[in-house]
Amino acid sequence: MCPFHRPRAARVPLRWKIAALAAATACLVAAAVGVLVHVWTARDIRQRAEARAFNTVYSAMDTYRRTGTLADGAELDPAALPAVLHHPADGDRHTAYDGHVDGNAGPSVWAAQRVGGPGSRVLAVEVNMSPELYGLHRLDVSMAVASLVSLGAAVPLAVYGAGVLGRRLRRVSETAGRISAGDLDARTGPLEGRDEVADIAATVDLMADSLGRRLRTERQFTADVAHELRTPVGGLLAAADLLPPGETEDLLRARVRDLRGLIEDLLEISRLDAGAEQPVRAHVPLGAVVREAVARTGLDTEVTVADAQRANAANAANAAETEKTAQTVETDPRRLERIVSNLVLNAHRHGGTPVEVTVEGRTVVVRDHGPGFPPDLLRDGPRRFHTGSAERGSGHGLGLTIALGQARLLGAELRLDNAPDGGAVATLRLPPS
Repeated sequence: MCPFHRPRAARVPLRWKIAALAAATACLVAAAVGVLVHVWTARDIRQRAEARAFNTVYSAMDTYRRTGTLADGAELDPAALPAVLHHPADGDRHTAYDGHVDGNAGPSVWAAQRVGGPGSRVLAVEVNMSPELYGLHRLDVSMAVASLVSLGAAVPLAVYGAGVLGRRLRRVSETAGRISAGDLDARTGPLEGRDEVADIAATVDLMADSLGRRLRTERQFTADVAHELRTPVGGLLAAADLLPPGETEDLLRARVRDLRGLIEDLLEISRLDAGAEQPVRAHVPLGAVVREAVARTGLDTEVTVADAQRANAANAANAAETEKTAQTVETDPRRLERIVSNLVLNAHRHGGTPVEVTVEGRTVVVRDHGPGFPPDLLRDGPRRFHTGSAERGSGHGLGLTIALGQARLLGAELRLDNAPDGGAVATLRLPPS
């Protein structure tokens, strides 16, 4: 497997986002209702207290004028009377709010009325609102408790509902990921419900069907073209043998060999795409297989086997034998040689010397000292007939594609990077046996 996608940032599951939104909405609604009820009730308590004080002072004034006695808790010029009521107009009744609290008494509402003409005394009545405000406090507490209980019941329901939605979306996401990874037979299948998620799942399946048909058509076309070209290319090779020796014969033979190599690469890619290839596994020494693959390229490449280096340090006499047995892997040696040779050829053709191959454990690293892989290749992976930037040389652009396909067939990981100090780095990690 070779990942060529952008790394995902740490994400918060959708269910927790929906649950947090539901909790925030419930808290906002509870707070808004609580504030409205508190304000409305407090205003109603004060208006009732003012009306009660207003009516009480009217009754007390009538009693005082008829009998000369004070009733209903009325007082003449009380010391606690608010300053605004000390000089009410004659015959007019006025009320005022007093926020003073003394123990369990207060706040309160005062009502006052002048008894006689100017200079006469003021008859006043105080209505204590503490019992009603205590009831308001209990109402606030009850609403807060009810809101918390409702929130405690709503959040689990929201988490459950969001979990159901998240699982359905996860199925669609997993299907899309499998399709992106090359599994064109992946399908979400029918989902319960008739909503947008079911529509998305059906659309992804339809997209996969259409994409699969197009890719199968293209692969079949490529395979057919490559297969049909083998016969005329063989004829060209036979015709080249009839030419007299010379520069023309050499040039024609070289071009025909290139064309035959291109056809063989196309056939190999079509077989890999169709899943017609199966590895033939065997236990082989990794270092020896890599050295043989590099030697067959005929290119000047430095090969370093870390296990052999350690053997040299421990026992120089047995170093060669230790290299053969130090790291044995179970893999298809022919396909492994194909991967390594393609990586080495790509490094020489598109990179810069020196080209170094390092074998350590189950990992093979091929590095050159050229301009490095282009950014689009690192981002999207190798593409057929795409050789990247001009400074990386020429070619058909099939070598890395074949190496990647063979690595996937072996269950290995092929990662392409650029070295910090310049140059392309291809890292092949074989799976555990």
